[in-house]
Amino acid sequence: MHPLPSFCPRRFLAGNDSVRTIEYFGVTMDQKKVPEQNEAEGTRLGRLGSWQSIVFLFLSTAGILLSASYIFGIQIAGRVLLNVEYYWLFIALFSAAVFIAMPAGKKSRKRSPPWYDLVLATLIFGICIYFFLNAQDMIMMGWKNVPLGVVIWILLMEAARRSGGISYLMVVLLLGTYPLVADKFPGLFHGISYDFAQTIEAHVFRNEGMMGITTKIIAEIILGFLVFAGVLLATGAGDFFIDLANAIFGKYRGGPAKVSVVASAFFGSLSGSVFSNIVGTGSITIRTMKKVGYPAHYAGAIEACASTGGVVMPPVMGAIAFVMAVTIGVDYSVIMIAAIIPSFLFYLGLLLQVDGYAAKTGMMGLPKEEIPSFKEVLKRGWPFLTVLIFLVWGLLYKRWEYLAPWYASLLMIGLSFLNRATWMTPRRILQTLRQIGDLITQTTAIILPIAFVVSGLTITGVTGSVTSGLINLGQDNLYLVLLLGIGACYIMGMAGLSIVAYIFLSVTLAPAIIRMAGLNEIAIHLFIVYYAMLAAITPPVAAAAFLGAAVAGAPPMKTSFTAMRLGIVIYFVPLFFIFQPALVMQGDLIPLIYLLPSCILGIALISAGCEGYLQGAGIVPNWARLPLVISGFLLSFPTPYVTIIGFVLSAVLAAMVWMKNRKGIVTAPTMSMDKETI
Repeated sequence: MHPLPSFCPRRFLAGNDSVRTIEYFGVTMDQKKVPEQNEAEGTRLGRLGSWQSIVFLFLSTAGILLSASYIFGIQIAGRVLLNVEYYWLFIALFSAAVFIAMPAGKKSRKRSPPWYDLVLATLIFGICIYFFLNAQDMIMMGWKNVPLGVVIWILLMEAARRSGGISYLMVVLLLGTYPLVADKFPGLFHGISYDFAQTIEAHVFRNEGMMGITTKIIAEIILGFLVFAGVLLATGAGDFFIDLANAIFGKYRGGPAKVSVVASAFFGSLSGSVFSNIVGTGSITIRTMKKVGYPAHYAGAIEACASTGGVVMPPVMGAIAFVMAVTIGVDYSVIMIAAIIPSFLFYLGLLLQVDGYAAKTGMMGLPKEEIPSFKEVLKRGWPFLTVLIFLVWGLLYKRWEYLAPWYASLLMIGLSFLNRATWMTPRRILQTLRQIGDLITQTTAIILPIAFVVSGLTITGVTGSVTSGLINLGQDNLYLVLLLGIGACYIMGMAGLSIVAYIFLSVTLAPAIIRMAGLNEIAIHLFIVYYAMLAAITPPVAAAAFLGAAVAGAPPMKTSFTAMRLGIVIYFVPLFFIFQPALVMQGDLIPLIYLLPSCILGIALISAGCEGYLQGAGIVPNWARLPLVISGFLLSFPTPYVTIIGFVLSAVLAAMVWMKNRKGIVTAPTMSMDKETI
């Protein structure tokens, strides 16, 4: 599991008070003066004036300025840096920052960096600077230094452990060392073997490893979006989206749950992190959901599902979207547009279920005095909406690609001066720089070690054999290959990092499906992404659901099974768009005329069967719940004959439910405010 990043949304506090009482959804909370301390669960930077924070600020600020100079083609020392030169400088600055900011274990989170972490930071910084000075020789003459490469490899493996935990370290270690024994494996896992020196050379010095696509992703493609997310959150965007969602949905039944869904969707789109999303918005929304009557396990499951879907929620998606764009070789805007309908369907199913629970248990909306004015929220937060619109315009119309978030960040900084509470004072600039640096540092620690996975799979040639092996195992049956692929996505996603699963499966499973059936490439890659996300809410791992349970104080397994039910759309929608790419805005879009309405109706019925409440009809009797789920699935399935069968069956079932509720045969369950509810 990821450590919990330090960019969870919190209010900037005015004045000199060390404690301020704030109110969200009628829940009063005392909050420490976050801008000064900013002590996150995953870092140990302490106060802004602490020595480790000053060192971290120097490293991260230098890295941000270096990256901006390279990305915009600004000359340094009379010339533009070569990509290899830039990569080594970037790794030097942010890898050193990893050992300053990220503790080796839980016990050292409250302490300053110990001497050995200072040695590790200095060591990796010095070696990378040495490689930077020799970068031109690396390009011209193939220069390398394997002993120092081993040190870099070991230090980045430690960074992987600190950022992703033992499970992530094991994935990177096993796949990274696979070239040493590739020739010993039978069948589809048989590959070309390399000795240790050759493996390190490929991992550290070649394009297959650190000098290739993985470092390009973090140092060029997604960096601007990390800067943009940091600036938005530093200026209060997290609070704005929570307040906006509350102003829109707070008055309706089950309002806090709907606020949780919408706010987590927005915040997840900004941060790209499931776990920071759960902690950032869930620490507020889970408490308010429990207050109005949602059981603790239900509240934790809602937040886990909403946060999981936020990673692929347009317009600003997680790092995996940019990896997809580079892997497929398309513009980011293509991926963003393709994700719109699947995201809409996912959140529609989630909203319908939380509304159904509120309806059948008789929940009311929040009191009017506890709901912020929509006009006042927009008046305060219109700059955030303006910047998001500007970003989308830059991505889709101007096609600025990864330059767009840099421009949007500058616009946000300029607009921040229109509100006295968000002025970029010198202190706030330092706080913002540290927040951005924190986000980049933790993302670097996660993504850089993936270079060893990519290198290990590429140099051994195993990707081709796995592709052929999947086809053979499936016996040329597309449905069986897809079933095997879903299992592979889930198993790889159990490490807690869907991006690792995607990178592996994009070069193994995706070519197998394309070769067999010639399906749409973007639909296949989104299929992999969605099923790799399953492990976040599906037992036995269910990292997101377990974290939601921890925040809610609920049983982990009960929360994860509830999250499975609430997130049911994610289990079958990928099957729909892989057979009908119009759902991801690919190919002929005319089928959307009937596909989208049938999917919406089908999801409404599936949600009704899962939750036990059908919109417009009332409480669903137990005997009708499973048939409703089946009929909804048939209605949504993108085949005309199956859709017609599903429509007829759905109409009959819906009529029966309506008649029984009209006659008063079905009664709603009563709410009991037990220990789990409060």
